[in-house]
Amino acid sequence: QVQLVESGGGSVQSGGSLRLSCAASGHTYVRYCMGWFRQAPGKEREGVVSIDSYGSTRYADSVKGRFTISLDNAKNTLYLQMNSLKPDDTAMYYCAADSNGCSFLFRGAFDIYEYNYWGQGTQVTVSS
Repeated sequence: QVQLVESGGGSVQSGGSLRLSCAASGHTYVRYCMGWFRQAPGKEREGVVSIDSYGSTRYADSVKGRFTISLDNAKNTLYLQMNSLKPDDTAMYYCAADSNGCSFLFRGAFDIYEYNYWGQGTQVTVSS
C-alpha cells in the first residue's frame, strides 16, 4: 500500500512561483510511474507532467518551460516546481503513482486510469 501526501500549495500572484511536494510512505518510488494532475472547478482532471520508470518526462503544452518535475528517491518525494504562474493554473493539484511502472514508449503519460494511487490534493490559486 502506498500513501501520497501533497503539500506546498497556496495563493500567489500571477508571475509567482510555488513548489509542490508529494511525500510517499509505505513504499519507494523506484520504478514507479509518477505524475502531477490538476483539476479546476467544473473541469475534468488533466495531466500536468509525468515521469516514467526510466526517467522520461512528459509535460502538458500549457506548462512547458514553466513547470519542472523532479524526484528524490532518497526522500521518497516527488516535486513540482512551478514558475511564471498564471491564473489559468488555478486548480487542485494531485500527485499520482502507478506502482506497476511504465514507459512512455508504450503508453500515454496522462492516462488517468493507469495510476492506482492518488494523494488528497493541494490547492493552488493564482490571482491576476
